[in-house]
Amino acid sequence: MHTELEQKQALARLLQRLPDGGASPYDFSVFQRRAHAPPAGTARLAGARTLAAAIVVAVAVLAASIRFGAGPRPARAPLPAVAAEREPPAVVGDGSPAERANVTARYWLERLPQEPELVRVGTRAAVETLEDHIAQVDDLLTTERAGSAPAARLQVLQQERAQLVNSLVQVRYAETLADASR
Repeated sequence: MHTELEQKQALARLLQRLPDGGASPYDFSVFQRRAHAPPAGTARLAGARTLAAAIVVAVAVLAASIRFGAGPRPARAPLPAVAAEREPPAVVGDGSPAERANVTARYWLERLPQEPELVRVGTRAAVETLEDHIAQVDDLLTTERAGSAPAARLQVLQQERAQLVNSLVQVRYAETLADASR
């Protein structure tokens, strides 16, 4: 208990030895000057706002020039002719109608442009769905052929594939026509 009392007395003696009221670190005029001065980051913030506005204007001008054709337009691919310049290659294989349709459809797909300049989500989704279904049927055909499936099952899968490829040709051709009409 005596130690606590002694500590308080020692602290009181140290406080009494401190000099009386030294010079204050700031005068009232310093506080007034700081109160009326703008915050330090205001100048940087104004510069950032100006830069952001300039970027927005530049993007808007670029978008308008692209949209309204101020710049040179890329050359469009010519539309495939409705009547073929040459006939599709000869059918290799069993010569069935499904095989002939498959070769003809493949011929037309190869002649169409790979990707149109501007795509619509609806037609692009249809093209990708058809391509996915064709890939699935191809996988089934490969599996069935490896497992020596009956010829009737293979014929059905080949007809389904030919129908899907024909649909893909029609959608891609319509997509090409729509792109050329813009």
